[in-house]
Order: sequence, then C-alpha cells, then structure tokens
Amino acid sequence: MERIIFIQTGVGIDTHGQDITKAAKRAVQNAIHSNSMPGLNAYLPGQSLDNMKVNIILALPADHGSLDHEQVKAEIPYGEVTIEVVEGGLATTSGIILPEQDDKSDLMYIVNAAVQVGY
Repeated sequence: MERIIFIQTGVGIDTHGQDITKAAKRAVQNAIHSNSMPGLNAYLPGQSLDNMKVNIILALPADHGSLDHEQVKAEIPYGEVTIEVVEGGLATTSGIILPEQDDKSDLMYIVNAAVQVGY
C-alpha cells in the first residue's frame, strides 16, 4: 500500500468454540462498523471504491493455520484486501466448557485487528 489514509482498530472474541476465524471476523466488524470514510472520494476522484487497498493486520493468540482468510476478507465490502497475521491477541479461560457448543477446552480467543485503508 503506497499511502495509508485511515486506520481502524477492533477486537473480536469467540467465547466458546475456539474458532479463530469467528473471532477475527468479529474484530474486523468491530473495526469498520462504527466508522465512515467520506473523505476517501477526495483521494480516489473518479475511481471506484473497488480501487482502494485494504490491509488487515490480525494479532492472533492461536493456531494461524485454522484462520480462513477468505471469510475474513469477505467482511470488507470494497477494495483489494490483504491480510497479515502477527503474534498477539489472547487465549484465556472462559470459565466453563460447554459440550453442546463444541468447546474443545475452556479457552476463549481474543483477536485484535487493525484495518488500514489507502491507495
């Protein structure tokens, strides 16, 4: 990405089920759902929003191999989306195992996201 115009941050949690993709999607949703970028048109005059570049940085506490990148990218409505994964986030006790919710352990996964928007 040549120039970053906006950075939005969010946190997502999967309390039960240890689903890192669900927590990552929630972090991205949290980052973008209370923001508006009306000034973006000034940087992309005469262009489609599909021309913007979006880079998602995810701090994950768990197995990166189980992250479904395409599901996370689908949370962004416009632009060319890339994902970077870094160590971070948190895996901590949820205090209970719920077999009916397919808990594998008592852990909850907490993911941090930074959504960078630019061109």
